Amino acid sequence: MSVLADMLAEVFREPTLAGVARELATLAAPLWLAALVGLLIGWAWRPRWAAAVAGHQQPVLAAAAAAQAPAQPSLTQATAADHLAVVPRAKAASSVAPVEEELAVSTPDLMHLRRVVEEKDGGPAWTHMMDRTLPTFRYQAWKREPQNGPPQYRSSTIFEDASPDVVRDFFWDDDFRISNTWDDMLLEHETLEECAKTGTMVVRWVRKFPFFCSDREYVIGRRIWASGKTYYCVTKSVPRPSVPRSSKPRRVDLYYSSWCIRPVESRNGDGAMTACEVLLFHHEDMGIPWSIAKLGVQQGMWGCVKRIEPGLRAYQTARAAGVPISKCAAMAHANTKFVADELTASENNTEAGSTSNNAQAEKPKHWTGNLPKVFVIGSVVALACTFDKGLLTKALVFGTARRFAGPGRR
Repeated sequence: MSVLADMLAEVFREPTLAGVARELATLAAPLWLAALVGLLIGWAWRPRWAAAVAGHQQPVLAAAAAAQAPAQPSLTQATAADHLAVVPRAKAASSVAPVEEELAVSTPDLMHLRRVVEEKDGGPAWTHMMDRTLPTFRYQAWKREPQNGPPQYRSSTIFEDASPDVVRDFFWDDDFRISNTWDDMLLEHETLEECAKTGTMVVRWVRKFPFFCSDREYVIGRRIWASGKTYYCVTKSVPRPSVPRSSKPRRVDLYYSSWCIRPVESRNGDGAMTACEVLLFHHEDMGIPWSIAKLGVQQGMWGCVKRIEPGLRAYQTARAAGVPISKCAAMAHANTKFVADELTASENNTEAGSTSNNAQAEKPKHWTGNLPKVFVIGSVVALACTFDKGLLTKALVFGTARRFAGPGRR
């Protein structure tokens, strides 16, 4: 910095204002020249986004986006069934039927849930939290904490003497949740949209929170897929700007709670598949610090779980007595059938294609592709050596140049 101070002192010793201006211009000339060269080089090798701003690459970007769109698996359901009307409850049916991807919950959500069930989603490892056993059911729970996002929870509940069909309806039946109070946090629910052919729904929930928090509002899309007697039930938050926000209850924008419901062997040891396993995957951002939310889940988890089993048994009794099912439970019957092997093959093909594309993208680039970095780094280094001899400033400038070059150059 002493060299810079000496140079500035020399400039201001000029007897006239014109002389000071001339010396400052001479001192700044290398900086202006470097900036001009950088602009020319940057425009000559302008990135795709700069060309898109100029309006020259819009077709290219559209084609690239189409090429990167994930391939949809082939389901056994007829193609015509994928073009389905989503009907707001308070309005008449729309004359234009949206395609599968326009539904609130679509096939990629099924594929993601299957990967999570099979522990092939690429997330962190699960840490065991709890293992409790009662005469009529067993409960196990795990958790994991991604780097970016709230803690995630996974649980396995095995109910003895329960069929997957009844368990599926039980979890989908919002009316019974409130009337039986097994889920005592649910205060109100409302169906906003429904698709009678796929069973896709958009519902609004208001859930009760402790006295020191305001209640929470959820806008949730949900849908069920069936492969034999195994059901994949997806529920997740969906954006609906048409639903007005309010300060109370507070809207929860990140919510994911999905189940895999399947028959399993009873622990009686007779080999009969009379038990039912529910694999639950859950995470949400409730708007409170994640550390506090995590503590609350750990303290209250078992108390909430114990309420589920009596609620299920009451539901089984009501169904056996012929009590009519609610509209919500009836929508659980309108699920989408698929063949697991076909979906797995489609996923494998998609992953293979993605791997091939990535391998092709990672081929070494021609040295001319690094010319912009070479010129910029060279200019920065030249300025560092000419402009200042101080070690601290040089370290800063060289560090900036290395960061621009990227981690692969270190």
